[in-house]
Amino acid sequence: MQQKSLVLDTNILLRAIFGVRVIALLETYQDSIAFYTPALCFSEAEAHLPAIASRRGADTARGFRYLARLAELVETIDSSLYEAHEATARQRMASRDLADWPIAATALLLDCPIWTEDQDFFGAGIATWTTANVELYLRDA
Repeated sequence: MQQKSLVLDTNILLRAIFGVRVIALLETYQDSIAFYTPALCFSEAEAHLPAIASRRGADTARGFRYLARLAELVETIDSSLYEAHEATARQRMASRDLADWPIAATALLLDCPIWTEDQDFFGAGIATWTTANVELYLRDA
């Protein structure tokens, strides 16, 4: 049987850094679920981390430590691996947020759902899970 997998959006990475539930789910299911994200999502999380930490009064250094921990739990997918799905992903995201096409392309490459809070993926023809319900998917692994 093939291992279940999920593609994480940038907002899920940021929730893992600044929240409790996402990191707990990733650590709980790391042995039974393969977690992936495009390299772009780690770059975006790294870029947004200082401003979010400042707004929340959180320790930026601690945020970067959590980001490093995420890199151990979530496999980074290089753009060279999903670029063959770019045209299809762009078509699916065209009426939504075109900047999210790498996430859609990664999900198409891996034939798996996206874990996101971004409603721009809804209706794009790719299964999505929000944090509120993702454990239903995870625990059936």
